[in-house]
Amino acid sequence: MAKQSKKYKESIKLVDKNKIYNLEEAVLIIKKMPQLKFEQSVELGIYLNVDPKKSDQLLRGTVVLPHGTGKTKRIAVFCKGEAEKEAKEAGADFIGGQELIDKVSGGWLEFDVAVSTPEMMRDLSKLGKILGPRGLMPSPKTGTVTNNIANAVKELKAGKIEFKTDKQGGIHLLIGKISFDTNRLVENIKTLFSAIMASRPPSIKGNLIRSISISTTMSPGLKVSL
Repeated sequence: MAKQSKKYKESIKLVDKNKIYNLEEAVLIIKKMPQLKFEQSVELGIYLNVDPKKSDQLLRGTVVLPHGTGKTKRIAVFCKGEAEKEAKEAGADFIGGQELIDKVSGGWLEFDVAVSTPEMMRDLSKLGKILGPRGLMPSPKTGTVTNNIANAVKELKAGKIEFKTDKQGGIHLLIGKISFDTNRLVENIKTLFSAIMASRPPSIKGNLIRSISISTTMSPGLKVSL
């Protein structure tokens, strides 16, 4: 068993493992926990009443968090022509066509999300084995394959995130930083929760949510009711 740190033990004392907290109360508690030398992220774990082996029960979607995640995303845009100017004006970090594809093919992956125009996808798809396993391949489902490059980049910079069911039937996401005030964290969580509920597959009967927990990077989790 891993040895628990002094601060972790102090954090545990603030949590009742048998209690389900309301959201505001849970956020206040994690903000009271001992802080570390680095700024911790706040994470949400939602466990769903789904069978992850059935494709018609999987959830996937995107949402723009009103206060962002507190993490700066490096955006690579694969495009050419007029779209390059649009990407630059929107704030993209890396922009290019075939030369950018060649750079990635050579092992360069210094970006967090990729956006592409439809015309570039034929060449970009050849990098599927590189980008796919890292979750970096652009997709129409997440709005990262589009002719509206400027809008896609602006939304990502503003805090747009993707959510999807994992192999255990859950969704785990970073929804802010511990330095965010309580209201900002609560608004981010409620916005995400609403988007997840709106993406409910019709094949799921009964309650969609099994349980919800909130924690920081290095803290115990608190069970939450929304």
